[in-house]
Amino acid sequence: MTQEQPKTLTARPTVEELEKIIAQPIPILDKGFIRLVDYMGDDAAVVQAARVSYGVGTKQSSQDKALINYLMRHRHTSPFEMCEIKLHIKLPIFIARQWIRHRTASVNEYSARYSILSNEFYLPSLEQVKPQAKNNKQCSADAPLPTQEAMEVLEILKQDALRNYEHYIHMMNQDEEGNCINANRFGISRELARMNLTLNYYTQWYWKTNLRNLLHFLDLRCSPHAQYEIRVYALALMDVVKKWVPMVAQAFEEHVSNGITLSASAKELIKRIIHKQPHKEQLDNMNKKELAQITEIFGIEDLV
Repeated sequence: MTQEQPKTLTARPTVEELEKIIAQPIPILDKGFIRLVDYMGDDAAVVQAARVSYGVGTKQSSQDKALINYLMRHRHTSPFEMCEIKLHIKLPIFIARQWIRHRTASVNEYSARYSILSNEFYLPSLEQVKPQAKNNKQCSADAPLPTQEAMEVLEILKQDALRNYEHYIHMMNQDEEGNCINANRFGISRELARMNLTLNYYTQWYWKTNLRNLLHFLDLRCSPHAQYEIRVYALALMDVVKKWVPMVAQAFEEHVSNGITLSASAKELIKRIIHKQPHKEQLDNMNKKELAQITEIFGIEDLV
């Protein structure tokens, strides 16, 4: 953990709710966290960027809110790039490998080439030890394994991680502090030894991104379809966004995360159902999964 910097006076805009949590780790999973390091901009920065085209100054709060909703609804995203945030994040390696797929951020990760990883690994709760979903190759089923089976899985994960870490230390001939264990033998390099560790070991990084790309991350990773372990990080980040830019967060939930996007075929189908027009052709041409989604969202019975 880096030493907290002394507070200084600043002329730049600050957000009181963020100032309360800056540098304070927010616990995630069993040993992970997110920690706000720095930020730039606020709701007003988004509004200011959007209005510069018109040469118009600050308006009333209600007008600011309406403008932010307009920008979000019509996908005018560049004003959201005027806000940036930097976070210190501790997370399991297998989640980091999902997270890094969001390529629109600046990342600097703890290096196991230069340093020795701590003996810290993630073990899920019993409720999160789930079988593979039958109809989706990408995710877990909803219900967990029976308790006895889940406990067996957790014990395997624990023992594998402990054994591999013991071998990791043994191969380097160094302990966690980098001290030589046996003066009579050589050890392999850290960059080679690290490949023996399991993916549930924790890594850390500094992650800086702008608000536009952060919202895209949250749209995907706060979803119930996202893997649980990355979703809990995303939900914690969403809470930070609500403190940072409350107007933007509200507009995002209204128009993006709690909204839906309809295909042209779906739009035509809904239109015909509302006006009680024939719609068999639309039903025949549409994907069954999309039809099931429409049935669930709009409460339309016997559509599929």
